[in-house]
Amino acid sequence: MSRRALTLLLAGFLVLALGVAGAFQPVPYVVLSPGPTENTIGEVNKKPVIAIKGRQTYPTGGSLQLVTVAYQGGPAAKIDLLTALRGWLDPTVAVVPQETIFAPDRTAQEVEEENTVEMTNSQDSATAAALNELKIPYAMVVGVVSTEKGRPADGKLMKGDEINSVDGKETKDVTAVADAVKAHKPGESVTFNVTRGTQKLDVTVQTVAGPKAQTVVGVMMQAKYKFPFDVDINVGDVGGPSAGLMFSLGILDKLTPGELTGGKQIAGTGTITPAGEVGAIGGIAQKMVGAKDSGATIFLTPADNCAEALKSVPDGLRLVRADTLHSAVAALDALRTGKGDVPACEAG
Repeated sequence: MSRRALTLLLAGFLVLALGVAGAFQPVPYVVLSPGPTENTIGEVNKKPVIAIKGRQTYPTGGSLQLVTVAYQGGPAAKIDLLTALRGWLDPTVAVVPQETIFAPDRTAQEVEEENTVEMTNSQDSATAAALNELKIPYAMVVGVVSTEKGRPADGKLMKGDEINSVDGKETKDVTAVADAVKAHKPGESVTFNVTRGTQKLDVTVQTVAGPKAQTVVGVMMQAKYKFPFDVDINVGDVGGPSAGLMFSLGILDKLTPGELTGGKQIAGTGTITPAGEVGAIGGIAQKMVGAKDSGATIFLTPADNCAEALKSVPDGLRLVRADTLHSAVAALDALRTGKGDVPACEAG
């Protein structure tokens, strides 16, 4: 073999070796793919996804599938270039920059914890929305989540306290409590009436100046619902807020006679507010693939996701626009009875 041929051969091997090594180098991307689906009126791990106690429930049929997105990658488990390339070639998955899922100053554990909190809040909002749709009254309280170490509330207000009033004025939401505290000048005292266990207590706390010169006491609060019966939602490891609409529909279906689905296989997604407003979600393309794979023929789509969804809707999956919980129920009624309008997604 001539020296020139040997040089070219060695150069070729070197390029190949570098290419192979480069393919396994970590890259700052995340691969999003269709995740598991769960029937909100069915079971997971032999337990009802939605269990209602203390209120009459009714048999259901068909399915109301919540859909999810699975991901590979992240700060603690970066994917390699080869995995990213395979993802770019697969029309059912998306490859996105890592920072779109994980903010640079947050760890994967923090993201998981936030997803868990969002799922819990989503379940509460879904229950509230369903009860509002059925005109079933419930109560709201302001709960203490934690106190800031070194701030005046630390050691005085306790995790789990329910704040009934501030300075003698009833407070029904977190904003009202915060506004009552801000009405004081730093250094003044504020009195909270709280329920702690079985006791009602007055707790007086001195205020201090906080960020942006606002008056604070150093307490983290969260709205808590007191429903007239128990609604327990079990979805395993699923996190995030995007199943809210499907939870609400599952609760409604169980609390009302007849089958909301008409026996159809229905999937959907969307955040939900207690007022029943449906919000946009991420990963719509992957969620539609998961819906189709689960056997669904109808996909309830948040209005703000319609334009994107129309670009990649799988064959055989009908997109139904969901603006509110009420409109979603009306659409399902129309599909079941053949009477009334079924709002469709339109390109925006």
